[in-house]
Amino acid sequence: MQSENTLLATNIQILVFTDFDGTLLDHYTYSFENASECMARLTEAGIPIIPNTSKTFAEVKELLEEMKLSSGFITENGAAVYMPKGFLPEKPRGAVWKNGYWVKSFAQPRSYWQDLIKRIKYNYPDQYEAFSDMDINRIVELTGLSVKKAELAATRQYSEPLFWTGSESQQEKFISDIKSMGAHPLKGGRFLHVCGDSNKGKALQWLSNEYKRQHKEMHVKSIALGDGNNDIDMLEVADFAVRISSPVHSAPQLKRTKHNYLSKAHGPEGWSQVMNQLIPEKK
Repeated sequence: MQSENTLLATNIQILVFTDFDGTLLDHYTYSFENASECMARLTEAGIPIIPNTSKTFAEVKELLEEMKLSSGFITENGAAVYMPKGFLPEKPRGAVWKNGYWVKSFAQPRSYWQDLIKRIKYNYPDQYEAFSDMDINRIVELTGLSVKKAELAATRQYSEPLFWTGSESQQEKFISDIKSMGAHPLKGGRFLHVCGDSNKGKALQWLSNEYKRQHKEMHVKSIALGDGNNDIDMLEVADFAVRISSPVHSAPQLKRTKHNYLSKAHGPEGWSQVMNQLIPEKK
């Protein structure tokens, strides 16, 4: 794969939107070490690396500190966009100031979705475990996270993850039922997320458009990187889509054909390989 000439022009501002689990973080170890050098180079070049993930605000904030990133980020599959002071020159449209960030929300709070799930629980008494019903040890068991990181994962604000234990046909029936009640469930890497009509693609478009509105002198181009089906929405709408190969499932299938790439390596190694080719180091 050759680098894209349009991304190397001097008047281009690139925004990198990236999934975490299985993409920038290794599926098994959750390490980002194999991408750290590339991330540092992009950051030094003034290219924001914007997480667009199913993870919570608390999880992302801690990871950004570990990664030495200070960009905006998108949580819980597009439910909310968080922008630190200075990320944009002006107050973003429709955002509110909360916990040190401008926050643009796209979904109902978690309690709303928990109430919906309870209304049909009797039809699925033993088919799933709700995240909010699990103790920390169970979350650790299912995710492989440390106790500390599992505690951060439990602090969801806009969605309720379910670990499905029933059959595939029962899951499809549940999805149909909860959809009829106004939910928009998403299948992630490990969990079924019951949430609203928000997704990673809508959040990416909103932030890209807001960035363009506040930087009219720039030509803004977006790159999205993801490995799962809940990444499809952002991969379809970004200017450049990068599918990261996974050791446990096939790459998401996209309708687009232009600027659609697939990494050879898995996780952060594949992330780094493709980004180094799309945006090579200046000699």
